Amino acid sequence: MSEFTSKKVMVFGGSRGIGAAIVSGFADAGAAVLFTYAGSKPAADALAASTGAVAVQSDAADRASIIAAIRAAGPLDVLVYNAGVLVGGDPLTIDPDAVDRLIDVNIRGPYHAAVEAARTMPDGGRILVIGSVNGDRTPFPGLAAYSMSKSALQGMARGLARDFGSRGITVNIVQPGPTDTDMNPAEGPDAELMHSVMAIKRHGTAEGVAKLVLYLAGPHAGGITGAMHSIDGGFGA
Repeated sequence: MSEFTSKKVMVFGGSRGIGAAIVSGFADAGAAVLFTYAGSKPAADALAASTGAVAVQSDAADRASIIAAIRAAGPLDVLVYNAGVLVGGDPLTIDPDAVDRLIDVNIRGPYHAAVEAARTMPDGGRILVIGSVNGDRTPFPGLAAYSMSKSALQGMARGLARDFGSRGITVNIVQPGPTDTDMNPAEGPDAELMHSVMAIKRHGTAEGVAKLVLYLAGPHAGGITGAMHSIDGGFGA
């Protein structure tokens, strides 16, 4: 498979889980891939060694760090922003600093990354952000800040799709539901509760999300922009 040969792809938050599956998918499809990581250096080094991708340490909560990483990479054909933070609990007692970091990583980060990448992205480029089905639906208490951050991505995508449409650059949000990763294992303590509101009562896979990302980044998705793409087993149905 060489669909992305000669394409340069950068994945923010690519060392583990969904991000690692996306990095592997693009590398297998022939792309030159860079990915960022914050603190998971052993995982990042292992992924770089197995895929040939380039690991770049960058703090997704720091606008200057995001911009520097993108500028150092040079013009990108595809930007995927997968970095994210989950803070849950009673909003009356959650640490407000943790909520502010969530906003920095989940909202400010993808906005500044998308804008910076678009400055030098060639016409027909792709910008993809990994959101969450919780941007559409919040079925459990304790997720107000997280859901807020994922809903904000929807407005961002619609607006940037208009801003960059004249250049053929698409902007889309991929919204996973429960997905089997280290952070949300299929056999975890909350799995039964999550499955109770799903039409297909099982976790999705990181590889499944990556396949959707690759389709939206590919040549057949040039007319898809400003849209939300849920892959959630009917969690939001």
